[in-house]
Amino acid sequence: MTTAPLASVLFVCIHNAGRSQMAAGFLTHLAGDRVEVRSAGSMPGDQVNPSAVAAMAELGIDISDQKPKILTTEAVQASDYVITMGCGDACPYFPGKKYLDWKLDDPAGQGVEAVRPIRDEIKGLIEGLIAEIDTKAAQSQES
Repeated sequence: MTTAPLASVLFVCIHNAGRSQMAAGFLTHLAGDRVEVRSAGSMPGDQVNPSAVAAMAELGIDISDQKPKILTTEAVQASDYVITMGCGDACPYFPGKKYLDWKLDDPAGQGVEAVRPIRDEIKGLIEGLIAEIDTKAAQSQES
C-alpha cells in the first residue's frame, strides 16, 4: 500500500548547486518517501558544486547525479514548505505555503573543508524540519 507523502518541500537558492542540493539530499536520505523533495534556483548553475558533492559523499549521501533546475511558479505552488537560502526576492509568494529562510553561507567556490560546516548546519536544520513535519502529521491524525 502506498501512502501520500506527509509534506512537499521545495529548497531554493540562487544557483541550485550547493545549499539547496545538500538540503534536498539530506531530506531524501533522512525522510525517505515520507516527504516529497524538490530543489531549484533563481539562476541555476551549470552543475552541482563538486565540494558539496564530496562533502555529502563523506556521509554516504550521493548527490552527484543531481542537476541544477530553474525555479518555477509550479514548483512553489506544488509545495507545502518553501525554504529559501539566499534567493532574495526571486522566490514567488503564494498564500498558504510555509516559508522559511535559512541563513547559510554560500559554498560556491569553497573547498570541501569550508563546505563541511555548512553541510552540518543544513543537516541540523533538516532534522528539525522532519520533526516538525512528523509532529504536524501526528496532530492531524489525532483530530
